[in-house]
Amino acid sequence: MLKFTNLLIPTDDHEAALGFYRDLLGLTVISDFSNGPGRWVNLTLPDQEGLQITLSSVVPHDGLPESDKQALRSLLAKGYLGLFQFATDDLDGLHTRLLQGGAEVIQPPADQQWGARDMAVRDPSGNMVRINQA
Repeated sequence: MLKFTNLLIPTDDHEAALGFYRDLLGLTVISDFSNGPGRWVNLTLPDQEGLQITLSSVVPHDGLPESDKQALRSLLAKGYLGLFQFATDDLDGLHTRLLQGGAEVIQPPADQQWGARDMAVRDPSGNMVRINQA
């Protein structure tokens, strides 16, 4: 049996990412590990046993040329290193909380032509996060 256990979300600012994922979205920190310039913060979602979300340094080590580090940071800021999707039973309430928390909402809650009601927001590093009404 194959099971999905971890999702890596790149970040260049762990404290800002924690403010978004922990404080605004409600994830719980289960571990926080640093190793030189790299940092990995593992979080879980309520009622989703066995799945961890890891906030991972976009440039975790010094083995890359500076030009590659800059390229990664640029791609991250533009939202090109990932698209992440969550679901909630209170999309409008979460939208309000995200706005009050200063999150960059790209698209407010809307009914989509494919049948879903969802919204789009950027995390502090630039990653696109879509949130569906469950």
